[in-house]
Amino acid sequence: MRPARYVMRAAVPERLGSRFRWLMSSVWVSNLGDGVVLAAGPLLVASQTTDPFLVAAATMLQQLPWLLFGLVGGVTADRFDRRRLVVAANLGRAIVLAVLAATIVTDVVNVTVVLTAMFVLGTAETFSDTAGGTLLPMLVDRDDLGIANARLRFGQITLNRLAGPPLGAFLFAGAMAAPFAIDATLLALSAALVWRIGHTPPIPRDEHSTARADIAAGLRFVWAHSAVRVLVITIFAFNITFGATYGIMVLYAAERLGLDEVGYGFLVTTSAVGAVVGTIVYGRLEAWLGRSGIMRVGLIIETGTHLVLALTTVPAVAFSTMFVFGIHEAAWGTTASTIRHRVVPTEFQGRVGAVYAVAVFGSLVVGSALGGVLAGVWGITAPFWFGFAGSAIILAVMWRSFGHLLDA
Repeated sequence: MRPARYVMRAAVPERLGSRFRWLMSSVWVSNLGDGVVLAAGPLLVASQTTDPFLVAAATMLQQLPWLLFGLVGGVTADRFDRRRLVVAANLGRAIVLAVLAATIVTDVVNVTVVLTAMFVLGTAETFSDTAGGTLLPMLVDRDDLGIANARLRFGQITLNRLAGPPLGAFLFAGAMAAPFAIDATLLALSAALVWRIGHTPPIPRDEHSTARADIAAGLRFVWAHSAVRVLVITIFAFNITFGATYGIMVLYAAERLGLDEVGYGFLVTTSAVGAVVGTIVYGRLEAWLGRSGIMRVGLIIETGTHLVLALTTVPAVAFSTMFVFGIHEAAWGTTASTIRHRVVPTEFQGRVGAVYAVAVFGSLVVGSALGGVLAGVWGITAPFWFGFAGSAIILAVMWRSFGHLLDA
């Protein structure tokens, strides 16, 4: 057997099937493109304006559609052919990026054009990611959902957070339009790879039900299902404490650890490297700790992370802590996705995934705003003390609830 083929079979077991490989390839390709624009987007905005509000608005406008259209995206994914939705949304994103690249080449780009493009891209991504997140349980067996989710998350982390941003910055420095043209090409390729998956079974649904009724049914399902309810409440609560610290991490790195811009970049990268390790060893963690164990141990790590960062001024301690946090982040996220894919019926996958995503983004917005206020009033470590105390209280309250995950 050729070495490359042996490595591929070891990384992606044959039992997952060729259709999963098409999906995985699509997810990896699109995440590389997203990572490229993750760095190039803010650089483009900064090249058009020095107004801090407008620079920050670019990121906000990409996240805002999740709050505005997330639930609508979930209903759409549960009503129509999910594979076609992903293809259409990714092709739409590719067209927007191609137009944006053309405005740069022709020198007609301005901050209004860029911010509009960011909002449209965020809207299309809301529908693409919601529908895309429902495809996996339609392609692999229930017992393989954990390893399959880990493989998808591996590509998301390595390409979106590690490889994509430096590549995007490098390309932008050479030619401003290049990152956006390349992302457009990668998204078109991603759409073609999803198309190769082939036919997916129709989604059972009530043809006479309205969109509002479908949304209400999705919310009722989330609240009534113990495991899903625990996941949504936990991610919402813990992301408030996490958002409070992550939003001021760049200031913490400079004021508390004495790191420059490059040092801050390495601090964030260390977390991503830990996340890569978490995806690689996930199968062993799942077998060793179980799903509820991963949740409990991981959230103990997250609570301890806030405490250590509040106390330390030593960069090496902070780097080590962020590496361990990255392992937890990947394992926890993979487990949460696996549980949703295992317990949620096909016809509710889109709506439940959308509720989860709205909880994620909504809590991050709240946490980031709260962290800025705390740091401004009580100093740079205040958000970390808030994160530690809040996480400890939430963990104590939710501890027994994680037993519901065993039922999943």
